[in-house]
Amino acid sequence: MTAQRDATERATVVVVGAGISGLTAARELHRKGIDVMVLEAADRLGGRTMSESTALGSTVDLGGQWIGHDHNRLMALADELGLTRYRMHTVPMQGLIDRSRRLSPVSPAVLMAVFALAGVEVLSRTGVPKRWNDATVESCLRRVPGRTTRRLLEVIAAVSWTADLDRHSVSAMARMIRLQGGVRTMLSTKGGAQDSLLVEGMKGLADGLAVDLGPRIRLGRRVLSISREELGVAIQTTQGEVRADKVIVTVPAPMAGSIAYDPPLPPERVRIADNTYMGSVYKAIAVYDRPFWRQRHGGEFIVLDGPGGGVFDTSPPEGPGHLCLLIGGPAARQLDGLTAEERRRAVLEPLTGQIGPEVLRPVGWHEKSWHTDENVGGGYMALPVAGTMDGLLPLPAAPVGDIHWAGTETASDHAGYIEGAIESGLRVAHEVVTSCGATRDRSRR
Repeated sequence: MTAQRDATERATVVVVGAGISGLTAARELHRKGIDVMVLEAADRLGGRTMSESTALGSTVDLGGQWIGHDHNRLMALADELGLTRYRMHTVPMQGLIDRSRRLSPVSPAVLMAVFALAGVEVLSRTGVPKRWNDATVESCLRRVPGRTTRRLLEVIAAVSWTADLDRHSVSAMARMIRLQGGVRTMLSTKGGAQDSLLVEGMKGLADGLAVDLGPRIRLGRRVLSISREELGVAIQTTQGEVRADKVIVTVPAPMAGSIAYDPPLPPERVRIADNTYMGSVYKAIAVYDRPFWRQRHGGEFIVLDGPGGGVFDTSPPEGPGHLCLLIGGPAARQLDGLTAEERRRAVLEPLTGQIGPEVLRPVGWHEKSWHTDENVGGGYMALPVAGTMDGLLPLPAAPVGDIHWAGTETASDHAGYIEGAIESGLRVAHEVVTSCGATRDRSRR
């Protein structure tokens, strides 16, 4: 799966992007006997998933990693590939840290935040007036009484969607809550969206999907342009031209917008790329000999201090200790100017009062700022700019001639999650198989 330099190549179907959606689609097409090629700009598989090995021999995920309680496609695929699922270690009540102190879950500030979230939940289920598409989350937060309540809601929103809250509309937020199963599911570990993990990491998923494809995956091949012709498409890459009957674009809309299209895409398709942006997210995994925090206050927190963010205990059953830290939105970008040591101290120091000073001395440290990744653009997903309707989930995926669209944002079920990526890959593969069959039938007449 190394980059190859050829003048012109040929495949029946070309898939742009070797993330989970693209690999799912490619494997499905290959199993249907269709000649498929995957073009990936990066030098690795996985897209918005990314795993690394630790000094203690475990695997950590720096990208998408969680399996929700109802992510049935993902669970079935992991089982098919022989991967080992395990439940998240959780606590009855997630800790809240503000100014180095632990907030009581029944404090007025917390109760006010719970009340506000309940209101948003109702709004997501009953429908959002159109005027809320122009109202930003930030403007609504300014009306919430109490500094601590506002800060808590701000951090929850930033970690949940990685959005710039002054660009994220209330309408988009409510729609995402509904599509993601509600506030409780989104924020919960056991029985929620963060229910379980894979011992082998999501690299096991990407590698497993890629096994049958072998050299059909071409890494280090950025797609520059896609031209629709009378018969098929011509795809220009950094390593030469590829011709195909059909192409499937699985990269997120803002990144797909950097590809040149000839003839130009329809205006409604162009607006999707123009009116979406990738979220900003910083993720770090601190590795310890053992999960020592379980004998204290546990390893689940919402931290309001410093950059603010979420903390999760993602340790595998047999150890070692993994402490996962997520920071979203502008706070994630503010970390970019610091050294690795400064970032580590900034995100770990607020935890010392709750789980001890040894949290500052991990055996290993793994981090990733997704908004600085030129091939992905950010995470967790493409977000709509406030005031527009074009980027609301799920994104439209109707083919444009022989150009087909996939990616987690297009999923009708669990958009934004790995589950949604799998769903979209299966959907577009079926779409292309059906379309190829119809094309062959017409050619016989």
